[in-house]
Amino acid sequence: MSIICGFPILEGVYCLACARWLWKKCLYSAGNESEHWGLATAEEFEPVPRLCRLILSVYEDDLHNPIWAPPGGYGIDPDNVILRKDYEETQGHAPPYLIYLDHANADIVLAIRGLNLAKESDYAVLLDNKLGQTKFDGGYVHNGLLKAAKWVFDEECEFLKELLDRYPSYTLTFAGHSLGAGVVALLVMIAVQNRGKLGNIERKQIRCYAIAPARCMSLNLAVRYANIINSIVLQDDFLPRTTTALEDVFTSLFCLPCLLCLMCLKDTCTLEEKILKDPRRLYAPGRLYHIVERKPFRIGRFPPVVRTAVPVDGRFEHLVLSCNATSDHTIIWIERESQKALDVSFQLLTSSCGVIVVSKYLLHIRF
Repeated sequence: MSIICGFPILEGVYCLACARWLWKKCLYSAGNESEHWGLATAEEFEPVPRLCRLILSVYEDDLHNPIWAPPGGYGIDPDNVILRKDYEETQGHAPPYLIYLDHANADIVLAIRGLNLAKESDYAVLLDNKLGQTKFDGGYVHNGLLKAAKWVFDEECEFLKELLDRYPSYTLTFAGHSLGAGVVALLVMIAVQNRGKLGNIERKQIRCYAIAPARCMSLNLAVRYANIINSIVLQDDFLPRTTTALEDVFTSLFCLPCLLCLMCLKDTCTLEEKILKDPRRLYAPGRLYHIVERKPFRIGRFPPVVRTAVPVDGRFEHLVLSCNATSDHTIIWIERESQKALDVSFQLLTSSCGVIVVSKYLLHIRF
């Protein structure tokens, strides 16, 4: 009898805990984590929209007759796509990718697409991981993404070396979206450690842009490689914030209450200080760029601003309960909003330069 009477009490406590957790989540907005970060300059953010368009082109079957081209087109020359591999050629080891010669920006770009919901091999790469399973360069990394990155490097290092020998002044850029972002983040670390295989390219010539990345490396690695790896996150994007095991996310994909209950139990029963001190915990990689375009309790979108930092605390730790959490992950929206943010930055730069010029002119007249 006492056992039967105990169940309503337990259920009540659980409901109260869930209500408290949901209340805290609903009050949390995506702008909270980056509100004290500095603003990104137009110069440092300039490559992002261009690389988004290039990554988006990997999704196309025919670049001469594109389906997903943004307004104004991709702005790339299909004839400069000098290598391209699809699922048949990667054999499930990695997502499809291409290598592009960007002569206008003196850049050699290896771009990798994101998760294909219809491809079992992509899930196998993303879900191949356990906490603390794989050590790398003094830290911990995502096991499946590391294996994919090693495969791509072994496949293309000779070809990349030939290109770098032919264009020694060009930079080498790795860019990817979602699943591909996690792969390139680990790929650039492998490239840095194996620069001899790339013709002893200087470290400063290598860079990475991870668009909407999965959490793929421990905090010490994320900070150490912040001068090379740049992660771009649009507003409420769920993946860089997904601390729950990814297999639990995808098994609960069609049952959101199940996922929320799982997260509630984990957050309620585990001390946050203990979680954050775990050296095996994975994070979004490198320097973070957060595109913010919506404000709490406001309707509609605002001119986007880009905030940037290399944070140690508050590194996209909390999942945002938002109807935009999945749409903000799509490469098309990220490309559009990053271009808007860049346009806003250039407008502000132009305005400030105009003010400086006028001020100098008035000062000259005064004296």
